[in-house]
Amino acid sequence: RRHKLYREELNLTSPAAPVPLRPEASWLQFHLGISRDGLYPRSSPIVNRLLRDMQEFPTISADYSQDEKALLGACDCSQIVKPSGVHLKLVLRFQDFGKAMFKPMRQKREEETPEDFFYFVDFQRHNAEIAAFHLDRILDFRRVPPTVGRWINVTREILEVTKNEVLQSVFFVSPASNVCFFAKCPYMCKTEYAVCGNPHLLEGSLSAFLPSLNLAPRLSIPNPWIRSYSFDGKEEWEVNPLYCNTVREIYPYSNGNRLLNIVDMAIFDFLTGNMDRHHYEMFTKFGDDGFLLHLDNARGFGRHSHDETSILAPLSQCCIIKRTTLLRLQLLAEPEYRLSDVMRESLLQDPLAPVLTEPHLLALDRRLQLILEAVRKCIDTYGEATVVANDTTQTQAPPSDRAKLDT
Repeated sequence: RRHKLYREELNLTSPAAPVPLRPEASWLQFHLGISRDGLYPRSSPIVNRLLRDMQEFPTISADYSQDEKALLGACDCSQIVKPSGVHLKLVLRFQDFGKAMFKPMRQKREEETPEDFFYFVDFQRHNAEIAAFHLDRILDFRRVPPTVGRWINVTREILEVTKNEVLQSVFFVSPASNVCFFAKCPYMCKTEYAVCGNPHLLEGSLSAFLPSLNLAPRLSIPNPWIRSYSFDGKEEWEVNPLYCNTVREIYPYSNGNRLLNIVDMAIFDFLTGNMDRHHYEMFTKFGDDGFLLHLDNARGFGRHSHDETSILAPLSQCCIIKRTTLLRLQLLAEPEYRLSDVMRESLLQDPLAPVLTEPHLLALDRRLQLILEAVRKCIDTYGEATVVANDTTQTQAPPSDRAKLDT
């Protein structure tokens, strides 16, 4: 009823004519730019245009994400995500068939994750998603989808445009007269865990959707260094320092770039402090040597005062790293290109700046030194020729390897 009244108010009672897809749409251009080397070219102007569109375009619909629908039995999403439902996120749609994942603010920037929290019950932070995109781009990985911060009017841009009656039913007005809503799932999904506007405006992150699985299929693969998601018990890598020898005997980690890409991912997660990398995804089109997608980074940047060195286990146990990654890390350790300074300048471009507090920025420099120290120990033990893999002479991928999407 609310949706019908809203459409009548805007004179939208007549069926809308089919909307053509504009070839110059930023979402389409982003998808067409995906290649074997990354989600977007190094100097892509499309990324900045896509960030601006996600920030400025009005929403035309809102809905639960696929994993929350799986929890409600509304779809079979087993090939897309592993449902959890603890944290609220919504899919917002825009013109030109644009689609982004919205994660609302759950924790203030100056708050640290409590020491007694297990990593698998930690908050998901919208600013961590934003910061992870900028860090990924600075490291030249280009494996995190473009992400931007935005103030959302939860009444006008979610409640009044959603057709999902379940989502409509979880909106309420708090005693402070703020509009709030919460997730609909089996646990931790009630008014005590709601997010609220002030009274309508709520800040959050918007991450651009990747191409449909029908157009660009992806594989979800367990991380060999997955953690134990229980209160006790250890995985083999946590008790066996020679665990990497076992991994090296298993295809596809026995040859190619897969193990090197796992080390890249571990370095990225260590810098952000993300311990929740239980799976990784890859585009099937690019084969076994394709890049790993660095998705779901909201559990990063929780504790600036603690460096979780166990995240670096793939590097410290395998003692291997790409030359290009090492060169970039060494550059970002130089005073004139200090990682914290580059991140600070990059994050100033986001509408929600400051995205990270100063202690989190300074923690990046400290953790970078720990990574370089781990590499030095490996080189002292095994020699540079064994530890540093030369990937600087790779030939450019042929045009046929670029992601082709049928519009």
